[in-house]
Amino acid sequence: MKSQIVVLPGDGIGPEVTAEAVKVLQAIGKKFGHQFELNYAAIGGAAIEQFGVAILDKTIDCCRQSNAVLLGAVGAPKWDDPKAKVRPEDGLLALRKSLKLFANLRPVKVWPILLGSTAIKPEVLQGVDLVVARELTGGLYFGKPKRQWNTSKGRRAVDSMTYSEGEIERILHVGFQLSRRRRKKLTSVDKANVLETSRLWRQIAMELAPKYPDIQLEHMLVDNCAMQLIRQPAYFDVIVTENTFGDILTDEASMLSGSMGMLPSASLAGLGEDGKALGLYEPIHGSAPRRTGQNLANPIATILSVAMMLRYSLGLPKEAEAVETAVDNVLHMGYRSYDIMQKGKEQVGTKEMGNLITRKIEADNS
Repeated sequence: MKSQIVVLPGDGIGPEVTAEAVKVLQAIGKKFGHQFELNYAAIGGAAIEQFGVAILDKTIDCCRQSNAVLLGAVGAPKWDDPKAKVRPEDGLLALRKSLKLFANLRPVKVWPILLGSTAIKPEVLQGVDLVVARELTGGLYFGKPKRQWNTSKGRRAVDSMTYSEGEIERILHVGFQLSRRRRKKLTSVDKANVLETSRLWRQIAMELAPKYPDIQLEHMLVDNCAMQLIRQPAYFDVIVTENTFGDILTDEASMLSGSMGMLPSASLAGLGEDGKALGLYEPIHGSAPRRTGQNLANPIATILSVAMMLRYSLGLPKEAEAVETAVDNVLHMGYRSYDIMQKGKEQVGTKEMGNLITRKIEADNS
């Protein structure tokens, strides 16, 4: 199999963790006889420094013609001026919109071997294995009007949360389809007691439910969901929600695993039945500029993002499992990055963790 993959290392620790994920991808290619052709390009602050824009049009075109995109992270304080006309995040938002990547999948799995590395009681975390399907191209982040202005009584600003029936329907279909592949339980999260967009969301969810009679659908208000994610996280299987709610809930849920450095994500243009949907794959953590160049960052989230790429865009589930198994084996061997460090374990750096996982893939004879 031959695949075209665009690699966007980005800013901060992005290039470091991406380099380790590429090692793993190349090891998979060699082991299973696949050819992955990698094309590198700039995004975010790196692109602003080189070109004055957060992403070039030709980079977007290259991504559109590829099988998948692997992203490190974007942003750093040097580009955080709220008055700036160009921001690193503009590149990511433009890429998502241009490629029509409306479905963001964020799996949250608590690795049993890491139960002691979180701030939450181990008994609460037993059996946690959920996935959040977040709508990615609508809502507050894209709604118009969006502006700031001066008045005689001071400054004002407005952001608009808008959703169309089609936008809601397509992400709900992804939620139902994901549930069908898992434990057949779907929690649709909204704020229907206050927001009109959420009332429309709930109406459409109820209308679609009869098309998925094998799926148990429930509705939950976002504030209650935020509480239940800490109180009884194992209750959830698939959560589907709108853009802003999904952004906040998944960052909260990352603490269940002990660190953002453990959680991958996929942004898809739908959930292809053949496992070959165009997707953008990235860790959910940011660019962590204070950790840049220190060989400290945990590369596992980016490596697990490669596993998601193999599964959802390249149609290679066996290869995806090989990556996940290698990660699990290395953790069982007692190796830890600083963010998941436990007493009695051996702390390793970014490169060392990547090398350990790569060698596990190469050595596995299964």
